[in-house]
Amino acid sequence: MKQNTVKWIFSLFWIILGLGLLVLGLVEVVDSFWSGMGSSLLVVGLLQMIRYMRLRKDQDYQEKVEVESKDERNRFIRNKAWAWAGYLFILVSAVAVIVLKALGQELLSVAASVAMGLMLVLYWASYFLLRKKY
Repeated sequence: MKQNTVKWIFSLFWIILGLGLLVLGLVEVVDSFWSGMGSSLLVVGLLQMIRYMRLRKDQDYQEKVEVESKDERNRFIRNKAWAWAGYLFILVSAVAVIVLKALGQELLSVAASVAMGLMLVLYWASYFLLRKKY
């Protein structure tokens, strides 16, 4: 199966799932969280469909997207952005743990602490895996 066909199927899946959740929310079978999730999935599916149609019809846009996705500079910037996001997440989580604990929000403080710990475990696991690979 072609990659584009798989992308179309996933987009259609998000649209159908989104519509289903939205309708279930409107008839009050599920709560507003799920109807909001349905709306989001519907928009994501529609935007992906529009993007794929543009990619298929506009050769210049297709070349531009391909160059941007394979360009070394863009890859470096994306990797650097992920690294910064990880560092900032750890710092924000650490500050949140302290502030939430000081405000007496024990449960939220523990959640922020667990999230920070999970991120650090993921970092070290990926570090050791990538160290063996490279």
